Amino acid sequence: MKMNIAFAGFRHDHIVGLYHQALQNEMVQIIGCCEEDLSERKYIEENRGIKCSYNRYEEILKDVRIEAVAIGDYFSRRGKMVIEALKHGKHVICDKPICTDIDELGEIERISSEKGLQVACMLDLRYREQVYKGKEIIENGELGEIRIVSFTGQHCLDYENRPKWYFEEGKHGGTINDIAIHGIDIVRFMTGKNLTKINCAKTWNAFADKAPGFKDCGQFMVEMDNISLMGDVSYAAPKCYSPIPTYWNFCFWGTKGMLNFCVQNQNIHVFKVNEEEKIIACKGGNPEYLRDFIWETKGIRTMMNTKEIIESQRQVLKIQKYADAKARG
Repeated sequence: MKMNIAFAGFRHDHIVGLYHQALQNEMVQIIGCCEEDLSERKYIEENRGIKCSYNRYEEILKDVRIEAVAIGDYFSRRGKMVIEALKHGKHVICDKPICTDIDELGEIERISSEKGLQVACMLDLRYREQVYKGKEIIENGELGEIRIVSFTGQHCLDYENRPKWYFEEGKHGGTINDIAIHGIDIVRFMTGKNLTKINCAKTWNAFADKAPGFKDCGQFMVEMDNISLMGDVSYAAPKCYSPIPTYWNFCFWGTKGMLNFCVQNQNIHVFKVNEEEKIIACKGGNPEYLRDFIWETKGIRTMMNTKEIIESQRQVLKIQKYADAKARG
């Protein structure tokens, strides 16, 4: 039995990728699509081959055939859209971030729990072999007790290809929330630790000279139980023709050694006292969040689930909120 799904909002290319995954998935039937912004609708119809059969989001909500909604509108609108879908009894799969407001997240958590509905997110890094093999190394105690973690998830600013709403007041919701949800989710998944303290967090404008109001850089130092974590998720990387080593580079330091991997290659590097470097070759891994979403709606236990997604979103929103408060003084 296929799941009937509708797509609402195509304001980021991530959701276009999910649309094409859904087209090829035998467990899914796409009932229709909606993009309320007329210029964006024209663009996706002419350039992405995506036809919109709904004119308003409300039409999807009222369509009793629809079991799940895939949401990809601009960031600050997503929370309200997720809440409305849940209120109408529909599961949700969303591009990251799910929302930009902690109160909205609380409402999402409450309604999904009360109605037994699932909320999925396109957190594709979890599915990389580097991540779950690294998790095994940590859980096996090969590195001892993890004490320090750092990650960089730097992106290029790329004005020409970024959605223009990134630079519009009130639509983006913060660079930390935008990007760091991937990193926080990975650290939680690999170590089993959760955010306990925010020592510092900062967002500011350093490179986006064409949009001085856009805080393109984000850095923070937090504690996750007994782990000290440093993160940099700035739009600071140059747009170039070579892989950037600061694009999702993770380091884990333990009492017996350290582990490093970067998604730009397929290796894990393990370093221990008085031993040679150990290089573990990995495969990329397929981002099976759509499959896991469908399985979860059927009661099948999965690596990615609603509880985990909401908790990762909550923790990164707390860091973003801290940075915003500091910026206001």
